[in-house]
Amino acid sequence: MLTIITFILILGLLVFIHEMGHFLFAKRAGILVREFALGFGPKIFAKKVGETLYAIRILPLGGYVRMAGEDPEIHELKTGVSVFLHLNADQEVTEVYLYEPNETSNDEVQIGRILHYDFEHELTIQIENSQEQKRQFSMNPKATIHYSPKNVIQIAPWDRQFGSKKVGQKAMTIFAGPLFNIILTAFLFTLFVAVAPIQDLTIGKVLPNLPAKQVGIQAGDKIVAIDHSRIWTNDSLHYYLLSTKGKSFDITVERAGKNLTFPIQPEKTKENRYMIGVAFAQSKVGPVQAVIEGGKLTVDWTRIMLDSLGKLVTGDMSIKSLGGPVEMGRSTGEVAKAGLQPLIKWTALLSLNLGIINLLPIPALDGSRLLFIGLEAIRGKPINPNKESLVHFVGFAFLMMLMLIVTYNDIVRIFFA
Repeated sequence: MLTIITFILILGLLVFIHEMGHFLFAKRAGILVREFALGFGPKIFAKKVGETLYAIRILPLGGYVRMAGEDPEIHELKTGVSVFLHLNADQEVTEVYLYEPNETSNDEVQIGRILHYDFEHELTIQIENSQEQKRQFSMNPKATIHYSPKNVIQIAPWDRQFGSKKVGQKAMTIFAGPLFNIILTAFLFTLFVAVAPIQDLTIGKVLPNLPAKQVGIQAGDKIVAIDHSRIWTNDSLHYYLLSTKGKSFDITVERAGKNLTFPIQPEKTKENRYMIGVAFAQSKVGPVQAVIEGGKLTVDWTRIMLDSLGKLVTGDMSIKSLGGPVEMGRSTGEVAKAGLQPLIKWTALLSLNLGIINLLPIPALDGSRLLFIGLEAIRGKPINPNKESLVHFVGFAFLMMLMLIVTYNDIVRIFFA
């Protein structure tokens, strides 16, 4: 139970930060945000504050910010339908009821059947009353339509819709979600470094009769590159050792202000791991250095994750190696038992993973939406909203299928391996 609670809390934090990025930049651009939701499915909590409904939904596997105009704005009002219009002191319609409201109001009320309306550009509604008199009223920009007591929608004038904004504003609103996850990652890595001593790439000890000793690497050397590619943390070294599978590579160390490069071949252990035979020094860092080290960890792990994605695309990594919600939950529980520092690092990695995955140009993800915005910038006009919505719908179905596959892999790995 503790594992499940820990996983839900961590996932909730990551989703909240991600959606908060979208939310804040949408508000900054003047976009009407209809709903800020954590989770999917039926609501277990909902409260409307101002223009936005804040909701927690039953399935804690994501979330969303629903902005006006992301999908085509469709109103269920039809000409000929009888409505009750509430007007304010400026003779603007503030509320449109499709039924006779029970509550009393001091507002002026006009009753009639709809002849015409435009809630996006003209902001008008025209009705014909029982005396067959035609009247046209201006709509308040924040007017609401009451389809039923539980179905109340605020109108979205064109200048409050996502599609009305400049390309840069739209791109930043979408990019802000993954960006906030990456910022959270850097913060958590900084916290991880600050709470306890860490290992940097300075070698504290060279073990005898192992590759590092044999090629001439010494205690006090600092590893700076592998195969002439700069690395910043020992996490990159561990990943490289795992991915090379025993093949030789060049390792560059800094010694007395000079860079020295040695060819080295890892040695396989009885536990089927690869090692070169070094132990890293541990050190406690101050606040400024913690920020620097946190940034280094963010850069190195971004590179590691992008490399892993590349191997997945080329077939060098099997889809069976992917972990889904079940595996993530199980791993979170194990990490939580190891202590606060490992849990902070694990949360940082999950946040970075969420940010990077969302930037992939896969339909229904932020990366695909950014791609459509990029095409809009090139073409000088947006893609047909209905066609874009169809692409994202198909992409969402693909993601759900992928989720089922990785969840199946999780179950087989955990219970039948």
